[in-house]
Amino acid sequence: MPRLFSAYVIVDWSAASKPTTGADSVWIGVLKRDVRFRMAFESFNAPTRAEAEKRLNLILDDLQKRSERALLGFDFPLGFPRGFADALKLPGEAPWRAAWDQIDKMVKDKADNTNNRFGVASEINRRLTGGPFPFWGCPPRDTLTTLQPKKQRPHGPGDLPEFRHADLAAKGAASIWKLYYNGSVGGQAILGMPVARRLKLARAARVWPFETGFRKLTEADLEGVGLVIAEVYPSLIKGTALPGEVKDLTQVRTTAEHFARLDEASKLGDLFGPAKGTAADAVLDAEREEGWILGAG
Repeated sequence: MPRLFSAYVIVDWSAASKPTTGADSVWIGVLKRDVRFRMAFESFNAPTRAEAEKRLNLILDDLQKRSERALLGFDFPLGFPRGFADALKLPGEAPWRAAWDQIDKMVKDKADNTNNRFGVASEINRRLTGGPFPFWGCPPRDTLTTLQPKKQRPHGPGDLPEFRHADLAAKGAASIWKLYYNGSVGGQAILGMPVARRLKLARAARVWPFETGFRKLTEADLEGVGLVIAEVYPSLIKGTALPGEVKDLTQVRTTAEHFARLDEASKLGDLFGPAKGTAADAVLDAEREEGWILGAG
């Protein structure tokens, strides 16, 4: 059985507000065949999201020219908890796409990493509840009437869920509503979705599981597809750091290597489908709005 992918591009995103490198910055890991057709890894540590996006376009365009299909994994949620698009009364039949389009309209992310992620979250809170909920977490200087540094209350029966089905399946994944502090992914998601959206629109790409279905993928399913964009959670994979590697670099490298090994063994396609026993409503929510974490569950 041939591999589904020729290259594996894993991105550790960052919501930093100024240029930065090293730990807690943007890391891009690329595992692809070299001139001798052997799998080789290279990494890029971009100081800003704008530079990271430029680098990703160069990487993906090069792979496209060589007719090499790539798996692009981002370490932030590609969707919001079920009911988000409906609660905001967003237009369109595909809730995930409506959310991407809305976030893209709202986000301002400058070349020096200055961004308005807290303002975006505050405005969404205002539209959803009129108060500082469900998004929470910010530096004291960014406190607003509709965004507070600390979580204001638990999620109740009438609220949007705190976690997606995938977050619970991954055991330990943070809620997208958490914007700041260790382990937060909300800021990365708000600033990352517009980038994923632009990368998709620029090429023959499919976003998993929204456009592929939440099911096992085969070569026939990916005919004519040059890029599959997916959400990954590197903490699911145990990896050993090489000398001098920061944690972020270790994670993108070992995640790329993990998926490449599964692909070589013709087992990667199975990961795009739900685990045995996954509830039917969770599968439907994943396909329509929430997304899923590749390998969770």
